[in-house]
Amino acid sequence: MCGIVGKLDLLPRSSVREANIRQMLAMVRHRGPDQFGIYCDGQVGLGSARLSIIDLSGGQQPIANEDQTLWIVFNGEIFNYVELRPELEAKGHRFATNSDTETILHLYEDHGPHCLDYLNGQFAFAIWDTRDQSLFLARDRLGIRPLFYTVADQTLLFGSEIKAILSDPLVRAEIDPLALDQIFTFWSTLSPYTVFRDIFDVPPGHYMVVEQGEITVERYWDLDFPEAGSGQGNNAHPDGFTTQALDEYLAQFRELLIDATQIRLRADVPVGAYLSGGLDSSTTTAIIRNFTHNRLDTFSIAFSDHDYDESIYQCQMADFLGTDHQVVYVDHADVGRVFPEVIWHSEVPVLRTSPAPMYLLSKLVRENNFKVVMTGEGADEFLAGYNIFREAKLRRFWARQPESEMRPALLGQLYAYIPGLANSGEAYMEAFFKRGLAEVDSPYYSHALRWGNASRTKRFFSKALRGTIADRYTRTPFASALDAVYLPARFERWDTLHRAQYLEISIFLSQYLLSSQGDRMGMANSVEGRFPFLDHRVVEFSNQLPPSFKMLGLTEKFLLRKLAQEWLPDDIWTRPKRPYRAPIHRAFFTPDSPEYVQEMLSPECVQETGLF
Repeated sequence: MCGIVGKLDLLPRSSVREANIRQMLAMVRHRGPDQFGIYCDGQVGLGSARLSIIDLSGGQQPIANEDQTLWIVFNGEIFNYVELRPELEAKGHRFATNSDTETILHLYEDHGPHCLDYLNGQFAFAIWDTRDQSLFLARDRLGIRPLFYTVADQTLLFGSEIKAILSDPLVRAEIDPLALDQIFTFWSTLSPYTVFRDIFDVPPGHYMVVEQGEITVERYWDLDFPEAGSGQGNNAHPDGFTTQALDEYLAQFRELLIDATQIRLRADVPVGAYLSGGLDSSTTTAIIRNFTHNRLDTFSIAFSDHDYDESIYQCQMADFLGTDHQVVYVDHADVGRVFPEVIWHSEVPVLRTSPAPMYLLSKLVRENNFKVVMTGEGADEFLAGYNIFREAKLRRFWARQPESEMRPALLGQLYAYIPGLANSGEAYMEAFFKRGLAEVDSPYYSHALRWGNASRTKRFFSKALRGTIADRYTRTPFASALDAVYLPARFERWDTLHRAQYLEISIFLSQYLLSSQGDRMGMANSVEGRFPFLDHRVVEFSNQLPPSFKMLGLTEKFLLRKLAQEWLPDDIWTRPKRPYRAPIHRAFFTPDSPEYVQEMLSPECVQETGLF
C-alpha cells in the first residue's frame, strides 16, 4: 500500500519541479510512512509514499522497466503476482525486485491498457512512458483504492487523496454545489465528481490515457447480471432451484472464496482480521483458521451503547476460533472527539458517524503492529444481505395488493434493531413505506425511499445554495441529482433484485463504504484492508447467481449461510443481518459536547459559510 501523487505539464514547458512532488507527498505521508520516492524529469513528476508489505527491502518506488523507458508508482496489492511473474519471465522480462508492482509494469509492456484484464487486486497506479511522453492512470474494478485528478493551468495533477492536489498553488479548494446536492441525496458524490469543484476521481473500472495534451478516460470493466427469466435456477421447484443446482453452486463458491481469502494473505508482514461478529467477517476469518497455518489476530469494536454493540458475538467467534482478540471500546464522546480527524481524512461531508469507530479500530490495529487486515466487506452487496433488498421485495409484494393490511405488517420484521423506528407503531411504518409504493417501474424503486429520506436534509440548505444548485442544473445535462446516476442500457433487462444490487454497489459501496469507511479510515493509521468478497472472480460468480441463491424468500445471503454452516457456530451463521451503525446525536449533543460543535453551529459560522 502507498500514497501516490503526480504532476504532468500538458504543454512542453518542463515546469514540474521535485519540490512540487515533495509537497504533495507530505500530504499523504500517513498512507505510506516507510519510504518515499520521486521520479522527475521536468515534464512529469511521480511520487510514492510507501507502506512496505511485499518485498520490504527491494520494492521502493518509483520502479522502472529494464531500459528505464517506463516508470510506475502504485498504490495497492496485486494478489496474483506470484502466478503472473513466471509467465512474464518466460517471455524474457527481467525483474529487478520481488514486488508485485513490477509485475504491472511488465504486463503493461506486453499488453498496454489490456494489462488490467490480468490483474487480481486492489489498485491505483500511474505509468509514465518516456518514449512517447504519455501517462497511463488506472483504478481497480470496484474502486477499492482511490485516485483523484484535476487540470489547472494546462497541468494535470493526481493523487491518492485530494489534499495532495490541493497542496499545489495552482489549485483552489472550492465546494461544488451540485456535489452537495448529490451527497445530501445518496450519502456520497457520484463518480467522477467530488465535493470540490473541478476535482474528479478516475471512476472504478476505468483507466485514463494522457497523450499530447489530450486526456481520455475509458471503462475496462463493469458489473453485469443475467437477463431476468433467463432460466438460471428458475425451474418449477417451489424454492426456485434443485438440490443438484445448489450443490454445484455451493462447491464453486466454496472453492472461489477459499482461494480469494488465501491469496489475500500474501504479505511479508503479519495479516490480521476484523471480526464484527456477523456472518461475513466470521466466514473469512474461519477460512484463515481452517485452511492456513497463519498466526490469527482479530480486532473488533465494542460500543458502550447497547443499541450498537455486538461484542457478545465477536467474543464468541474469537473464542470459537482461538484467536488473539483485541477490542477498541467506543462511547459517544469518542465519536464526537475524533470526528474532525475523520473528516480531514475522508475529504467529503458524511451524513453518518460510522467512519469514526472504524478510524479508532484501525488505530488499534496499528498500535498492535499490524499493517494489514482482512475484512468482510462486499458480501452484503453481492449476495443481497442488506435490508434494502428485502424491503424492496416486500414493497413490490405489497404493491400487488396496496390495500392489504397484512402485507405491510411484514416490514416491521426488517428494522427491529432500530428502537426508534421499531417502536413508532404500525400506522407510522405503513405510512412511511407506502410512499411511492405503486411506482414499481421506476429504475430507482429499491432506493427511492432512502434517497428521499436523505434529501429531506436539504431543507437546511441556504436560499443562496438552493438558487445556485437550481441555476447549475439549468446549465448542465442534469435536471436533478438522479439524472446523474449512470445506468447501463441492459439495466431494465435484469431481475429487480439485480437492479437494486447495481445501485447499491455502484453508488454506496464504491463511493461511501470503500472510501469514507474503508480506505480512508484504514490508511489514516497506515493500515491496509483486504476484501475476499471483492475478488473479481467472486464478484462475477455472485452476479451470475439466480436471485433465489442470494435471497430465498426473505432469507438474505442464502448461499453464504449454507457455506458457513461448515465452519461457524449455529448462533453466528443463523443470525439475521444487523448492519454496522454508530451513535449520532449523543456523539455531539451532550453536556460535554466538543467545543467545535457549538462553534460550527453558531450563527456567525453558519452565516459565513453561506451553505446552510
